[in-house]
Amino acid sequence: MKASYNCDYPSIEDLRKKAKRNIPGFAFEYLDGGCNEDVNLLKNTNELRAVELKPYYLDNFAGVDTSTELFGHVYDAPFGVAPVGLQGLIYPNAPEILARAAYRYNLPFILSTVTTASIERISELTEGRAWFQLYNPAAQEIRDSILKRLKEAQYPVLVLLCDVPSFGYRPRDIRNGLGMPPKMTLKNMLQIAGKPGWAIKTLVHGQPAFETMKPYMPKGMSMKQLGLYMNSTFSGRLNEELIKSIRDKWQGKLVLKGVATEEDVATAIKLGFDGVIVSNHGGRQLDAGQSAIKSLLPIVKKYRGRTTIMMDSGIRSGPDIARALAAGADFTFMGRSFMYGIAALGNAGGNHTMSILKTQLKQVMEQLSCQAPQFLPNHLVD
Repeated sequence: MKASYNCDYPSIEDLRKKAKRNIPGFAFEYLDGGCNEDVNLLKNTNELRAVELKPYYLDNFAGVDTSTELFGHVYDAPFGVAPVGLQGLIYPNAPEILARAAYRYNLPFILSTVTTASIERISELTEGRAWFQLYNPAAQEIRDSILKRLKEAQYPVLVLLCDVPSFGYRPRDIRNGLGMPPKMTLKNMLQIAGKPGWAIKTLVHGQPAFETMKPYMPKGMSMKQLGLYMNSTFSGRLNEELIKSIRDKWQGKLVLKGVATEEDVATAIKLGFDGVIVSNHGGRQLDAGQSAIKSLLPIVKKYRGRTTIMMDSGIRSGPDIARALAAGADFTFMGRSFMYGIAALGNAGGNHTMSILKTQLKQVMEQLSCQAPQFLPNHLVD
């Protein structure tokens, strides 16, 4: 697809600044923040951007092809939309906007269990191409029902999340009443009043809800009751027995998201996962952990070629995508970059952000004289 974007906002940082002006403070801080003191949030991007690439200007060069095969499907570029919870809180209809854009640009979109669009709706918008990230439900019957719905909706890839055995300690969200259970404060209401455009769109679209979980939730719950219900419904800690049970029931591709160690990758291969996503949840879970790029390097060194190795966390731009691929990732995902685009430009934000990223990536590859994403490791400065 030919790149086309709004020249007033040519970078992700431009979109971030516009998003901050467009939406209530509590929604922006939920999107933008990490956990504790944001140490790992900052390391993610800073340490990724310390990766350097070398150009070969005198090579014979036939042009760039960014297409990338992943699990039997050829995508137009080596990046996709990472799962983000409560997207409709950040901007009304956000998951639907991004799903449409991902389908249009032939990129993977991962739907989170705890976002604000249903399994069925996103499948309809992507013609069965979306992936699904599962927060493991404590109740087996809920898990099995979700798996059945995913099969009926033709989801090709199931992503199991392993890096939320506990809820991250996020001071901004606690101050803003977005902890569990959530509460609406006077400060939040004043922030909403100060963003009438966002408020009107939210009113028209309706209050965001956990659409995938609606069939299993008691009706008429208050926000406090909802928070307690969500706390009791999900068991974030995975183990081999739970994974084997899911592997036995799921016939599609299976990916483990949130791995940060060689040991967990070895276990994932043993248990029959088709791939892993090296991630630290965007710096939102363990402030004392490594950056995602630091975790990626030894995993690639030991397991590249034995499983599909993907990465998210800290990737914000086309050059960042190139850095991660050069470091050995087979594919990349981003969450915040796309949500900044939606929060800044609404319905146009998904197309705009994907166009920026593809244009930036192609420019980097042309500058390096790199014809395809799989050759980017040849340009890594050791």
